[in-house]
Amino acid sequence: MRFRLPLAGLLGLTVLAAGCGSSGETAADGKVTISYAIWDKNDQPSSEKIIAAFQQANPNVTVKLEVTPWEQYWTKLQTAASGGVTPDVFWMNSLNVRMYAKGGIIAPVEEPKAAGLPGAVVDGYRYDGKLYALPHHVSIPALWYNKQLFKEAGVEPPTADWTWDDVKAAAEKLTDPGKQQFGILAPMLNQVGYYNTMLQAGGQVISPDGKRSGFGDPASVQGLEFWTGLIEEKTAPAAEVYGDTDPIQLFQSGKYGMFYGGIWFASTYWADPAFRERIDVAPLPKGPAREAVILLGLANAVSAKTEHPKEAAAFAEFIASEQAQKIISDSAGGALSLRPGTQDGWFKAFPSFHLKETYDASMPHGVPYPVSLNTAQWQEAETRLLADAWAGKRPVADAAKEIAVQMNEILAKE
Repeated sequence: MRFRLPLAGLLGLTVLAAGCGSSGETAADGKVTISYAIWDKNDQPSSEKIIAAFQQANPNVTVKLEVTPWEQYWTKLQTAASGGVTPDVFWMNSLNVRMYAKGGIIAPVEEPKAAGLPGAVVDGYRYDGKLYALPHHVSIPALWYNKQLFKEAGVEPPTADWTWDDVKAAAEKLTDPGKQQFGILAPMLNQVGYYNTMLQAGGQVISPDGKRSGFGDPASVQGLEFWTGLIEEKTAPAAEVYGDTDPIQLFQSGKYGMFYGGIWFASTYWADPAFRERIDVAPLPKGPAREAVILLGLANAVSAKTEHPKEAAAFAEFIASEQAQKIISDSAGGALSLRPGTQDGWFKAFPSFHLKETYDASMPHGVPYPVSLNTAQWQEAETRLLADAWAGKRPVADAAKEIAVQMNEILAKE
């Protein structure tokens, strides 16, 4: 589902788009129309409010919102770029930004425009020494837990001081085979799951210079074995369970004590009045070596071929402003605003969840989501090889070693 453009396609787009403009328009009276593309309809209401505020302050600019589902978003964007008619401003993630920057599809952003935004998220949008998009959302992994199951098992709820050992001990006490109840879910998820534990164990996914895999590091293997160990101890269900049902829905069944998920799941869980009364959220537990939380931000990029670079850049900058960030927060959707001090509206929308406490404890330990130029290529190998380890078909260390070999071959070609 997570489609990324191949480098060859993007380099071709650079030539095809040359001399062509964006989808923006200029009227005879000097008024300008620019386009803005996003992929989540849940963010449409807040986007429309942001557009209205921007247009009020800039009456000569009209912003046309385009909403395309994630499943078609990147294909549509590639087609638009091939035809030289990209949206003027569009959503970008850190997994794809380097490809688009190298392909000449998006324009660099002036560094001061990102002032005040958390570096762990901003850094995910740098390529070749330049910034290529302005983040406005942040995704934070967290520990969701079932308060009711904890109470029934006589286990104290998680706190910001919890460690891996606390997770394992609680999972054991919460597991009840007679009720088909498990202490924790252990799906093979990277951002909310094993990337965090690899770092918390003292390992790494990729070297700081982006040239070497970290999967072969014994500490990284320890971070992976945290999860497979839970499955082996039968405090988490077998790997095949997650192939049949989304982990988010599994947790909602009420049969699982804990779930490493996203803080952004708050809106989904809050929509179920009965379930929301039984759950809460806490920061990720500490690892044996350090605290680390993988942060993945959503950003806005400006087309390198826009016919209205000044207006497009101004709109992208406005979305990252305090005014627009508060609009995002007050809309209480699935997205959490990035700029510090703008999140109160979102926190207050889900009053029984300890979201502010989780946010405050997590952000100081934020680490950029690990990427390179061809992230999708080595993640495919990662996912394929780890699946056997999760299923107990091969040792984690063997799978990690093979991932490192294949990943290094890919990185050497970047």
